[in-house]
Amino acid sequence: MKFSVDKQERYTVFTLQDEKLNSVLAPELKTELIGLNTIGVQNIILDLSNLKFVDSSGLSAILIGDRLCKQNEGTLVLCNANEYVMKLLRISQLDNILTVLPSAQEAKDFIKMEELEREINKEEVKEDIGEK
Repeated sequence: MKFSVDKQERYTVFTLQDEKLNSVLAPELKTELIGLNTIGVQNIILDLSNLKFVDSSGLSAILIGDRLCKQNEGTLVLCNANEYVMKLLRISQLDNILTVLPSAQEAKDFIKMEELEREINKEEVKEDIGEK
């Protein structure tokens, strides 16, 4: 599987370079997402701009990435999905579970807002229990 990883302070952009995410490549994506989770990456932007085809095993790998991010108090965002991928996400109703945005910039902005919201919520919890 060909991909690039761009680690930033609040998120990591994982860009798939292959056109297909199928049963051959899905296990490798899963391994990479688990690896990012293991080193503490909370927020992943999965850039699908090169992806033209995805099958059920590819969707499963994406769902695992989403679950890992959520377990790590983070967010997985898909961006730049073509019409075929979007149609598959809608048919499988995963567009209701996954965060899918049109562009990488919107995904970055979304994660920044999510991070700010988490920080505010943590502060409110500390105030509620009397910590400083």
